Amino acid sequence: MEQQSLPLKDIHLPAEISWWPLAPGWWFLLGLCALLLLAWHFRKTIRSWLAPGMTKIALRQLDAITKNNQLSKQQKIQRISQLLRQLAISTHCREQVAGLAGEDWLAFLDGDDPQQPFSEGVGRSLIDAPYRPEADLEIDALISLVRDWIKQAKKRKSNPLGGA
Repeated sequence: MEQQSLPLKDIHLPAEISWWPLAPGWWFLLGLCALLLLAWHFRKTIRSWLAPGMTKIALRQLDAITKNNQLSKQQKIQRISQLLRQLAISTHCREQVAGLAGEDWLAFLDGDDPQQPFSEGVGRSLIDAPYRPEADLEIDALISLVRDWIKQAKKRKSNPLGGA
């Protein structure tokens, strides 16, 4: 008996998997990366837009502290210190500024200023005012120094540790 061959066709392999079009997971990942990049860009842009407004607000708050006659010199210095910290946190990297205290905080406020008005000048009263007699506190000189720092805060933004 003779075997008859069946009319079968040869085996065809499927086409190779193409890299294009991308699978849905890759599209999702690309979209997420694009959104993160846009969020980072807009965060920087919005901060640069808001910085002049924050400066004006900080100067108004400083004026309000200065004109409040019900506060003692030590209380005024405490409020000025809080104002500086709030402004520094809102204009600089929070993680680098929020934990600063004592000499490190004053060094941050000094920035690149070779005179170091906070570390070695009238700005020291921000950390030692509670331990000094009220008569020794130079509140007017401190307010002038802080006013100048607030006006220059946007320029210091590029170096958040102020050279420290």
